[in-house]
Amino acid sequence: MNPDALTPVLRVLRLCLHLLVLAMLGLAVLRAVTRQSEVPSVGAVVASASVMAAVYGSGSLVPRVRRSPRAAALWLAAVAVCWLVLLTFSADAVWLAFPLFFLQLHLLPLRPGLLAVAATTAAAVAGFGWHQHTFTAPMVVGPALGAAVAVATVLGYQALYRESDARRRLILELTETRAELAAAERAAGMLTERERLAREIHDTLAQGLSSIQLLLRAAERALPDRPDVAAGHVLRAREAAVDNLAEARRFVRDETPPGLDAGALPAALERLAAATTDAGVPTAVVVSAAPDELPTSHEVALLRVAQSALANVVQHASATRARVVLGVVGDEVRLEVADDGVGFDAQDVHPAGDGGFGLTTMRARAEVLHGTLTVESAPGRGTVVAVRLPRAGGAVTP
Repeated sequence: MNPDALTPVLRVLRLCLHLLVLAMLGLAVLRAVTRQSEVPSVGAVVASASVMAAVYGSGSLVPRVRRSPRAAALWLAAVAVCWLVLLTFSADAVWLAFPLFFLQLHLLPLRPGLLAVAATTAAAVAGFGWHQHTFTAPMVVGPALGAAVAVATVLGYQALYRESDARRRLILELTETRAELAAAERAAGMLTERERLAREIHDTLAQGLSSIQLLLRAAERALPDRPDVAAGHVLRAREAAVDNLAEARRFVRDETPPGLDAGALPAALERLAAATTDAGVPTAVVVSAAPDELPTSHEVALLRVAQSALANVVQHASATRARVVLGVVGDEVRLEVADDGVGFDAQDVHPAGDGGFGLTTMRARAEVLHGTLTVESAPGRGTVVAVRLPRAGGAVTP
């Protein structure tokens, strides 16, 4: 127990202990003065009591005594010597043994403290018996009982203090853990938001900018021989830029994509297929069974997968046509994007030109909604990207 880490209750108890020592010393002096006929050496009693009070007071005021076990032991030894001297002149000094028990148990380690209490008890019994010129059972029982009470009190308090200190440390650890958990949650939230923005940028802005670049290149090739065709490409590039601006504003606010604002998922896929056709790859949409009342999160995920897959078709597949199929298989909604392009090795986690990020993003979107994404492809045999999501109880409209 740290003597410096005292609670208000402990400070009061320590003050009471000091007052008890001074009261016992005053009682010994008072009884010696009032009974001069019975106490032959009144001056020695007063002098030894004064010296003990001075030694005791000096040790109580020196911080080193409370901080250093060695200094505490030396101080207690000096106090004990003064007490023994006083005990030789006054039998009333035996009562000082009781506060000395608490001092010894408080300032010394447990084993040396118990030994000091035992020695003090023996000295008290011997001194009182020497003054009374006889030994009786009460002479032994009294100091021994006082020592037992002091030991039980101090040990009980130390056990309570250790339990309280353990609870205090546990509370501190819980507080620190809560702060660390809050920091981890904030970091996880930031990482999740960063991943969301990365997916949105890849599936919207990056793909839209690529479409704008392709349209502007087509317009450049049409100039100056076919200005009408070039103007058409420029117009579609402007429309794509407007759509991308709306997408950027939407995903910053985490709202429903503009492609789904004007209608259901099949209509959004039709508009996406038309944009892909304008980019140079004729694309058809086949809706075998449209899921009714599909959650918005599912519609967003399916639209984004189709958007990313068709962007890969335009940029990397060298395809002549593509097809988007939306349907229902059992309790799942299924979306397929197929093309007749050059294909790639489906076992390669980093297909050329894609860097793996588009497929990784599509797969992450499906897994978040407890779905799956598969890729079937081979060099020269085209590619089929299929995503399956649970319908969450949505009905089917044939």
